[in-house]
Amino acid sequence: MILLNPGPVNVSPRVTEAMLRGDLCHREPEFSDLLDAVRTKLVRAFAPDGDWAAVPLTGSGTLALEAAVSSAVSTGRKMLVVENGVYGARIREMAETHGVDVVVLEWAWTERADPARIAAALGADPAIEVVAVVHHETTTGLRNPIEGIGRVVRDAGRLLLVDSISGLAGDPIDVEGWGVDICVGVANKCIQGVPGVGFVLARRSEMARMAEIPQRSVYLHLPRHFAAHEKRTVPFTAAVQVLYALDEALDELLEETVAGRVERYARAARQLRAGFARLGLEILLPDEWRSNSITTIGLPEGATYESLHDHLKADGFVIYEGQGQLGATAFRVANMGALSVDDFDRFLESLGRALA
Repeated sequence: MILLNPGPVNVSPRVTEAMLRGDLCHREPEFSDLLDAVRTKLVRAFAPDGDWAAVPLTGSGTLALEAAVSSAVSTGRKMLVVENGVYGARIREMAETHGVDVVVLEWAWTERADPARIAAALGADPAIEVVAVVHHETTTGLRNPIEGIGRVVRDAGRLLLVDSISGLAGDPIDVEGWGVDICVGVANKCIQGVPGVGFVLARRSEMARMAEIPQRSVYLHLPRHFAAHEKRTVPFTAAVQVLYALDEALDELLEETVAGRVERYARAARQLRAGFARLGLEILLPDEWRSNSITTIGLPEGATYESLHDHLKADGFVIYEGQGQLGATAFRVANMGALSVDDFDRFLESLGRALA
């Protein structure tokens, strides 16, 4: 089955086989070596410049994001949330659930966030400590302008938290150069691992700052995990086999290089989008705003997602429905994972038959 949904993704035989390395207790030194290796490779891949640390967490990307959101804001301060899709709204929900005061800036789901508007909000409210934004808003496949946002946040002396769960290894991001302070990712999207491990990359200075904030959660308190990792252990049981897979997936990524992975995804997106154009399909976003790994397409008149999905699945391809207000009018095709040019050619042929 070829997975054209935005995670979990098809993985390589190497990653699958890595999960068979054997059973291992998470309190043994062999596990400490595995944890250290994964943390080191995450920093090497995504934050090679500056003084960064990686904190892998057993759970989904959403869990890692909630750990970052619930740990990042000091008592009495606020979080500004950029909301132009489902996942920005999820950040707001997380912050509010943990009792964090929130300022929300909203844009339409088909509009990029405007750094100037964020700068104005920061100037008007000195209580805002952290700005949270989604890098690649999976709702539509839209890329927010992280570099521009990072510039205005840095100029205002505030902190930037980026949800790059769908972005890391798929779209360019320079966490050091763009002024990011905390960045959240996951194993089972563009890194091409399996579900079960999310992670947070943070400047070590930010980890020290967050350690002074009263904890809002037991499991989701990010400094608790970081302190344990620095001692080569974990505070709670880890998903050992999933970490094996992530370790191997990171080896593959570093061999390909992050820039090489990003370019491979960009080529795949161009291949698919050219095929969609030949089929007369309308892509929701303008080209310059699209991510490298997800395309949102309007459903043709008379077509339903359910019918299209079932035709394609019978041919061995899984697509993804539109979310929320786009559920009845659009569908999504992701090109994440260990997939080939031939896989995408066969999909486009299948899609043509399904539309006919």
